[in-house]
Amino acid sequence: MNLIQRLRQWWLQVTCPTEFLCDNCKYDHGDVCARPERPNATKCPDYRPRG
Repeated sequence: MNLIQRLRQWWLQVTCPTEFLCDNCKYDHGDVCARPERPNATKCPDYRPRG
């Protein structure tokens, strides 16, 4: 894992107020996200915070 990926993971852990990323992701509704990790993803390249 390179430095940018580690920083991104750290930032997600700091900014995401829930245990799972899906709970706070803007793609967490309907059929927008088709990832197999959903709804309990702890790492996701598509994650974008709501807001």
